[in-house]
Amino acid sequence: MTQATRLTYILFHRLHVTPEGATPKWLSYWGIWHPLGSFNQIGVIDLITGITGVRGRVRRAAAVVITTGAVLASGALTTAPAQALTTPTIAAKGGFVMNNSTGKSLYTKAADTRRSTGSTTKIMTAKVVLSQPNLNLDTKVTIQKAYSDYIVSNNASSARLIVGDKVTVRQLLYGLMLPSGCDAAYALADKFGSGSTRGARVKSFLGKMNKQAKDLGLTNTHFDSFDGIGKGANYSTPRDLTKIASSAMKSANFRAIVKTKSYTAKTVTKTGSIRTMQPWTNTNTLLSSYSGAIGVKTGSGPEAKYCLVFAATRNGKTVIGTVLASTSATVRASDATKLLNYGFAK
Repeated sequence: MTQATRLTYILFHRLHVTPEGATPKWLSYWGIWHPLGSFNQIGVIDLITGITGVRGRVRRAAAVVITTGAVLASGALTTAPAQALTTPTIAAKGGFVMNNSTGKSLYTKAADTRRSTGSTTKIMTAKVVLSQPNLNLDTKVTIQKAYSDYIVSNNASSARLIVGDKVTVRQLLYGLMLPSGCDAAYALADKFGSGSTRGARVKSFLGKMNKQAKDLGLTNTHFDSFDGIGKGANYSTPRDLTKIASSAMKSANFRAIVKTKSYTAKTVTKTGSIRTMQPWTNTNTLLSSYSGAIGVKTGSGPEAKYCLVFAATRNGKTVIGTVLASTSATVRASDATKLLNYGFAK
């Protein structure tokens, strides 16, 4: 369809269909009558005069057509160029977004700069657990006093696990990823590491975390903690964390956990009774505020500031990304929202 024809169509749509109610038949007939031809004033006027109920508007419509034709003939009216997509500005010091299906990079900001990751570390913690051979998610783990003491001494986020309670691995994973429980992280590392002492088992588990990072080809990631409370060598990058999350999201169990807004665990007490825990609420507010959000994990800390690994699916397209070192919990969510919108628009 030529430029002249397109503009004629738009003008008549506004004059007759939207404000004054011409029939849909006119639209479809116009599309068939003149799909590719050049501008034709007489033909357009003849067509309109044949439409029932619009005779009183012919003069005004014809004037519009003739005027438009004159402008087109002079070359004064041209098609406006499409606006370029504006790259968003975020407060976070680092950011990365990619198409989860293709791995294509959609946005970068200091994407390969190593930074403290806070509790986004727990994505790898969960990934290691879920990759264990012959994993039984209903296996029970007894909560030790060491886990509780660790929470107190580090002023760490907690799933409020009770010493002596028996909690399933599945419940620990929810406690790890929703309220960001460092006690749950400790319990999982102690359970799935190898060794005769708790320290040895934790060290073994950290080895598994680093091996998985290496297996993914990540050269800017290292873990020295199971929960993000590092000892100077716990770091990653926006690009690497996004790749870790993308890999973790291949697990149906992981996907189910990280998209859950609230979860209530029922644990077994020392006496064998059932304890109904207070609900664990997901710290990822995008699950409620962003249409299509499917995960994955928040993080924060004195050095890490405010971090978020995020993902959403719309119309069959999944966009996944990371922001590190944002300025507040509210701003990190805003940063992620901007990047998701940008990712879907590209």
